[in-house]
Order: sequence, then C-alpha cells, then structure tokens
Amino acid sequence: GLCALSINHANSYLAYPGSATSGEIALYDGNTLKTACTIPAHDGPLAALAFNSTGSKLASASEKGTVIRVFSIPGGQKLYEFRRGMKRYVNISSLVFSMDSQFLCASSNTETVHIFKLEHLTDSRPEEPPTWSGYMGKMFQAATNYLPAQVSGMMSQDRAFATVRLNISGQRNICALSTIQKLPRLLVTTSDGHLYIYNLDPQDGGECVLIKNHSLLGSGKMEENKENDLQPPVPQSYAATVARQSTVPSTSTMPGYSEDGGALRGEVIPEHEFATGPVCLDDENEFPPVSI
Repeated sequence: GLCALSINHANSYLAYPGSATSGEIALYDGNTLKTACTIPAHDGPLAALAFNSTGSKLASASEKGTVIRVFSIPGGQKLYEFRRGMKRYVNISSLVFSMDSQFLCASSNTETVHIFKLEHLTDSRPEEPPTWSGYMGKMFQAATNYLPAQVSGMMSQDRAFATVRLNISGQRNICALSTIQKLPRLLVTTSDGHLYIYNLDPQDGGECVLIKNHSLLGSGKMEENKENDLQPPVPQSYAATVARQSTVPSTSTMPGYSEDGGALRGEVIPEHEFATGPVCLDDENEFPPVSI
C-alpha cells in the first residue's frame, strides 16, 4: 500500500517499492507508461516516500527510520542523506517537502518531529577563521578517509535543522510545511484530532515555537499558546519573537520576512499583513487578512 505520485504535470512519476525485502524504489513514468529507473535507496523495506512539488526530488525512509535520503528524479542520484536518529528504530508516519523544496519534514511515532534543510556547502565559500571547532571539523573530515565506509557515511550525514517536541508519543500524525501570512509554519495533525501550528525560523532553525493549537473534534476554537505552557526558555530568534507577540505594535511597519517567503532580514512588511485573529490557512484571496 505504499506509493507516491508527483503532483507536477510535466514530471508525472509514480514511485513504489520494487521489492518486499529490500529498500529498492521503482520509478514509473506516467507520460511514457514505462519504468524510468530503479533506485537502491535502503537496505531494509521502505516505509515512506514523498515527491517535492516539482517532481524533481524524491525522499524515502526505511522501516528502521534512522536515515532519510533524497534522490534526483528521474536519474535517481543521491542528493542528500539525513540522520534522524541512532539509538532506536521508529515508524515514519509522515514525510513531506516544503513547496519551495528548501525543507523536508519527517515525523514518526515518537514525540520528536525533524525538519531538514536541503542545502549543500560549496567549496568556494570564504575561508573560516582558525578556531578550535574549525580544526576539529577538518580533523574529522580527514579521518573519514581511513574509517570503514559505514562509519564514515554516518559521520557525513546531516542532522536536523529544526525540531519540534510534541506533548504526545505513540500516536500517528501527519505534518505539512506551509507559508501562512508571509511566515513559514509547521502544521502537525495528530490522530486524536488536534492541529498544532509551530513557527519555523528558516535562517536559524532550532527548536520550533508552538503558536496555536486547534481541536478538530471539539468546539473548533483556536487557542493561542500560553506563556506558562511553553517549554523551558530557549534563545529566541527574530521569527520566534514575532510569532509570540499577542498584539501588533502601533508602528505602521515592522521588520519581517520578504514576500516570497524567504528569510531576508530587514524587509519591511505593512502592519495589516499581520493578522491578530485566528490563522487563515488560505489567505491568498484576503488582503488584508480578516478574522472569521
């Protein structure tokens, strides 16, 4: 019952397991009605598959749930490899890209949701100043050439860019990365009928801040997160500070994110684009946003 279909009309691909015992992915071209390629993604059976919005990338996870890989489509080359965890195996319940393909979110039957950033460090970046951490990083990078392939591969895997710690564990949940009122948000829906909306700082990452929660089975009332319900204080980024404001400042403009959803600091956004009422998930046709 596992498959993924690209939503892009030009790249109409269907991905499904090519084997019941190994993590092989079969990629089927919906335009030519032929198999495009097979991808040896994991050692164990597959548990999750997801295309990005353009159908140019495919993310996968196995039943172990410890490593998440991203492949190019239709070639099948490995682009990214992320380590979700090392100590315990988990059941990946949700694997989703953001619409701009900059982030990949993975949730499981544990209380932690991981968000990975899809970026590669180029060799043309400026030379870092000589620091202790810089020397240690170069030492580890050089040491990977002398270690077994399995160990060196584990050291080169990227870690989560941002995380969310839910107050539940063991429940199935579905996640989505969206842009609401010009700001990036993480939406988590759990099987007990709750919707949680978190702030995501696209520049600094870290622990995401709970903004609002909504009972899908109850009265339908959206509740803002109270100060004493938050987790222990963490260093607040700019985006987290904006998310936790209960009232809009009296100034006519305030710094924020650019209109295209990017993370350029110093951009000026009109005051009326920050709604004080319940969050409208579809605000493209509402300008300024209104409370319903």
